Amino acid sequence: MILMPELPEVETTVAGLRSVLEGAVLARVEPRRADLRFPIPVDLRQRLTGATVTVLTRRAKYGLIATDRGDMMIFHLGMSGRWRVDPTEIGTHDHLLIETGAGRQLALNDPRRFGFIDLVRSDAWEAYGPFTRMGPEPLGSDFDAGYLTVVLKGKATSIKAALLDQRVVAGLGNIYVCEALNMAGIAPTRAAGKISRSRLVLLVDSIRTVLAAAIVAGGSTLRDYARPDGELGYFSKQWRVYGREGDICPCGGTVQRRVDGGRSTFFCPKCQR
Repeated sequence: MILMPELPEVETTVAGLRSVLEGAVLARVEPRRADLRFPIPVDLRQRLTGATVTVLTRRAKYGLIATDRGDMMIFHLGMSGRWRVDPTEIGTHDHLLIETGAGRQLALNDPRRFGFIDLVRSDAWEAYGPFTRMGPEPLGSDFDAGYLTVVLKGKATSIKAALLDQRVVAGLGNIYVCEALNMAGIAPTRAAGKISRSRLVLLVDSIRTVLAAAIVAGGSTLRDYARPDGELGYFSKQWRVYGREGDICPCGGTVQRRVDGGRSTFFCPKCQR
């Protein structure tokens, strides 16, 4: 099962980078190849070397690193990307190296090269192409039952497909949508526009609960994902339904699996209506 890092994994990554980079001078910035999924900006080294990191944050599944020069590096981990902190040796798949003035080292490792790096001005990051088409953050105050009531009105598409649509809500992925729908007792195939407001309240709460628990756990243990400190997340041990076809749901029913749009959907027909 090949899964890409989702919002909790990226949040955990940014937190790990923050402990090393926030307030640090970037003494060395060295791209080790010309491209990943897309070309690496040719002026990345020039614009970032010598700059001081001011802010590290996240938007959906993207990490954002801003500097005092008004530049912001955006990174996406793709399917297998991860940052390694103070690696003992540099490997073949370490495609970007960063060294701070304090001597700390970071390596962006991406064996499949489905991730990417970009560079924008810090005061214009919200106008970055992918961000202009995104809905609110699921952990932010703009994401609530009132918002979902409006944005889902009249939608015949399934609630699972709607939640995976980044234009509806930013950063949700397959694992956590399956988990949240199970916690809320909502069938993944239910028409998005026919879910009552009271059930949407429960769904929003379930999404936030699942994401918060996953962030605390450091994300899920995916085949290629590890936190910057090298540890694997352990939220997979708390999965209610994801990857558990044939197992017992917390309600006592049996977890089933179906394929929708090429993605596995795990659910319990007993408690999800």
